[in-house]
Amino acid sequence: MVTPDAKRDAVAHVCEEHGVSQRRACEVLQFDRSSIRYKSTRDDDTSVREAMKQVAVNRRRFGYRRIHVMLQRQGIHINHKKLLRLYREEKLQVRKRGGRKRALGTRRPMLLPSRINERWSLDFVNDAFTDGRRFRVLAVIDDYSRECLTLVADTSLSGMRVTRELDELIAKRGKPRTIVSDNGTELTSMAVLKWCQETGIEWHYIAPGKPMQNGFVESFNGSFRDECLNETLFSTLAEARADITAWKEDYNTQRPHSSLGNMTPSEYTMKMILEKQAA
Repeated sequence: MVTPDAKRDAVAHVCEEHGVSQRRACEVLQFDRSSIRYKSTRDDDTSVREAMKQVAVNRRRFGYRRIHVMLQRQGIHINHKKLLRLYREEKLQVRKRGGRKRALGTRRPMLLPSRINERWSLDFVNDAFTDGRRFRVLAVIDDYSRECLTLVADTSLSGMRVTRELDELIAKRGKPRTIVSDNGTELTSMAVLKWCQETGIEWHYIAPGKPMQNGFVESFNGSFRDECLNETLFSTLAEARADITAWKEDYNTQRPHSSLGNMTPSEYTMKMILEKQAA
């Protein structure tokens, strides 16, 4: 209890709850009676406070200096120091923004996909050329069929580039219901936020530091690195793209997948399509 108002409230509470005099309450709380009994002679600032709060409501990012100017335009002239005191008492301070606006996505628990194109997962895989330069690969898979939809290799992959690649996939395969990813900078960018709003596709972000929540693409990344990246030396980006594309085709059409009963993703996809048509 530091402010005079807080001290007065404390003394009044002690007097009411314990039935003691104001003198006794001040002795116990070690407050000066003169400050407790003091009556303010200040003018009533209610109208100024209301006008100030109204400006703050309409101009949420205005500080006390701009509010001071707006009040002067209304014919309310007040010392800026007094205005600052009232501004703080009304707790109108402008909060600093917590950082740039990011895509938030949906946070509800994920269910296992029950059909093709119900959920896609994507992630980045890093590797290096023989001269030490780094490059990245964007991997997108269908969680139901385990099919690798695309592997995009480049030295830089921005959020806008990610959305362009997704648009190309949607043009070929149709829209997924949900896309799952981690919280990487590219995937929480304004470009992704705008893309989600325009397409109406839900974007689910896994919890930070929990890659197991994106297990389908993490499992794919392990196979991709073990069978392709770690087995091949790339000298140029063109060479990397050619070898990675060839591996993707082999993965989808030739490589047996244990979780699909040792069928390839392409075979499993065709089986599901035929069963749906038969039903």
